[in-house]
Parts: sequence; C-alpha cells; structure tokens
Amino acid sequence: MQNTEPTVPSILKNKIKVQLENHSYTINLYDNKFTQKWLKSLKRNLSNNLVLEKNFCFLGFPNSERTLKFLCAELNDISNTINNFKFTPEYKVKDNYNEQDFQNFDLSLKHNTCNLLHRYFEDLQGTAWQLSDYYRQANYDTKYAIRQLNNLCHEIESFVLAYKKQVLEPDWIRPSQITTFLNAPRLELDIEDFKLFKQNRYDRELGGVYLHWSQIGKTLFEVYRDEDGAKLDEATCSAINHQKYYSGEFDIEWGQTITEHNPFKKKEIKEFKEWLELNNFDWNEPTLALGYIKLGQVNLKESFGTDDFKTVYNTLGKNLNIKSIEIVGSLKKDFNYKLSDKNWITIQKNFLKPGYDQSSTNND
Repeated sequence: MQNTEPTVPSILKNKIKVQLENHSYTINLYDNKFTQKWLKSLKRNLSNNLVLEKNFCFLGFPNSERTLKFLCAELNDISNTINNFKFTPEYKVKDNYNEQDFQNFDLSLKHNTCNLLHRYFEDLQGTAWQLSDYYRQANYDTKYAIRQLNNLCHEIESFVLAYKKQVLEPDWIRPSQITTFLNAPRLELDIEDFKLFKQNRYDRELGGVYLHWSQIGKTLFEVYRDEDGAKLDEATCSAINHQKYYSGEFDIEWGQTITEHNPFKKKEIKEFKEWLELNNFDWNEPTLALGYIKLGQVNLKESFGTDDFKTVYNTLGKNLNIKSIEIVGSLKKDFNYKLSDKNWITIQKNFLKPGYDQSSTNND
C-alpha cells in the first residue's frame, strides 16, 4: 500500500530537516496554532543543547545491532544497579532476563513480562507531577537505571513485535522513530488543543509526524490492547494516564499507512469504542486524548525519491543515527555523539545530574 498524504489547509513556512548517517529527509509541518506552539518548544530544545536520546530512537528495526539478546543484557545490567541500591522500604526487581522471558515459541510477545517491567518503572519513578519516594532516594546511577528500565521495556516490545512481522508479514512491520531529548520541558495542552486528537484519531501514515507521549503511564488504547479488551479492574486503572502534556519532541511512523480505511483497523476501533462504553468512557470526550495529534508529514518523494514503504524502510535501516536536526532557515543543532561512543552513558548521566539533584533527598 502506498502512502497518500491527507489534504490539509496549509503548511507552515518552517520545515524541519533531519540528517541521518548518510541520508536526510524533510518534514512539512501543518499550519495551526498548536503546531506553532510545538515548534517553539522544539526550537528551545535545540537552542538549549539538550541531549538527543539516541538509545531510544529507532524502534522496529530488528536487523540492527540492538538485538533481543543485546537488550536483555542491558536490562540485566540496569536491574542489578537498581537492586544494589538500598531503598527504604526495600524494593527489588527481577534481574536475570533472557530472550525466552519476552518471546513465545510462536514469536509473539509475552505481555506479562513487559507489564511487570512497566509496573517496576511506575513504582520507582512515580509520575511527572508526583515523583516516587524511591526515585527521590536514589543516587545518580540508580536514577539513570530507572529511566532505562522504561526505555528498554518499550524497545524490547517493539523489537519482538517487529521480529515476528519480519518473519511472518514483512510488509506490515511497524518501524518508528521516537525523537526525544533529555530533560525536555513539558507544557500543558490547552483545552482547544484536544480537538486535534479527534481530528486524526488513530490513523498512522507512512512518514506521518506525531506528537510524542511525554508522560508516564498508559493511554486507554494501550490498556485496551494489552488487556485484550478485558474489563478494567482497580490495578489496571491506576496505570492509565490521559495525555495532558506536550514537549518539543516528535514521533515518526515509518510503517505502511494504517487508517480506518483498512477493514481490520475499522473493526479494532469499533471494538475499542464498545470497550470504552463498557468502562464508562466517552469516545467523544476530547480531554481523554483518544488518538494521536498529527504535526506534519515527511515529504517522502522529495526525501526518498518514492513513497514505497520497502524502499523507505531499507534506506532508513542503513542510517539509524541522527546527526543533526534543523529548523530550515532558523536553527540547526548537530548531535555528534553515537551509541557506539565509549562515553555515551557518561554524556547522558552528566546532562541529567541537575535534574537528579532537584529530585533528590539523598545526593551523591
């Protein structure tokens, strides 16, 4: 299926250019009040030299060096760091993971393991508006490990799902780009912004650029999928967070376009609506943020010479490193560090330390 960009009223004069290892692409932004606010936030992130979080950037590319075995080893390292810290009261996480903990024999994802990891993270981190006492106690290394607990959980989920698709349905693999910055400021969505969730809903287009989820917890749609449509209980409800923040961060869908024009997607949304009603949620309530805000669209033909999914995917797979982000005609920020750099973790920890200090009851 080829991508067909939606008809939009107008496009912002400002474009974004992302330079990868040996390739670049251009983003056209939609001209509305919210995208203009979001662009100012991105510009602040670039101007303030925030660190691009490269270890949680390209998801759904199972042929990269970040294999499931590699990710399990990373997870074991950070779990050991967490368990070596003496919390009051004591708190321990499982610390000996392997591929079989996350992948069934039929290659499907073991959701229970991932749900447990996410629960560890929520217990240890808290929320953006109420940090956990555990997090406040933790030293620098432990705070960093807690952050990676969340990142690795999502990266493992993405890897397993992508690996299965690669084997069984390669045309429907779901690669994506999560473009986040360490310590990116969060701003509250205005009431008028929530209409954009309803405008786009759950459509995901090849090259579509979407507002990043910049808070802790799960959306109603994620819970619906994870729980296979089961009725909510008190424990599950505690994990739900409706999006209410934005930051100058963005996600890009690099998988084939899926909208309600696809029969399976139409069926899923119908059943999701029924589940919402069963659990006393209103599909038409804007502040539930039921959908994704679309910020713009990668100009696929200009950037890749085609809108063919396989060509785009294969090109990206050879260039999984962001070297710079530019607001064309305004500001360009280079990101000269790589995941392979020996001091990559140190770069992150040093940048995070001021935030760690503000949230500590026990500084190093």
